[in-house]
Amino acid sequence: MRAILAVLVVLAGLTAGAGAGAAGGRTALRVVYYEDAREPETRIVWALRCDPVGGTLPRRTAACRELARTGVGTLRPVPPDRACTEIYGGPMVAIVTGRIDGRRVWAKLRRDDGCQIERWERNWFLVPGERPR
Repeated sequence: MRAILAVLVVLAGLTAGAGAGAAGGRTALRVVYYEDAREPETRIVWALRCDPVGGTLPRRTAACRELARTGVGTLRPVPPDRACTEIYGGPMVAIVTGRIDGRRVWAKLRRDDGCQIERWERNWFLVPGERPR
């Protein structure tokens, strides 16, 4: 019985280790950022890969660390029934596409209201600007 338990513990550890490595390797994003969404010439395109960290995104290491911590949930949309403050944060837009932990993602980040600003700031590592406090 102990031998069987020992084998199961070892197999569980190997599976967890393989999954973690594979998951990180399956994170690859494209971020299309517009300083002003009304002016297409303000477009900048970045790429991000994790495990190993690579691409052209300015904060690659921080982005991979945060994506490993938060997963695809960081890009979840604002619920349609959520009340949001009517505050405008600027014309910036970022479109994030690709895969996080092997799961396909598509998200449009903007600063149209208080909820969207919060979502933008939650994803500080994918967009220009300072990290919110």
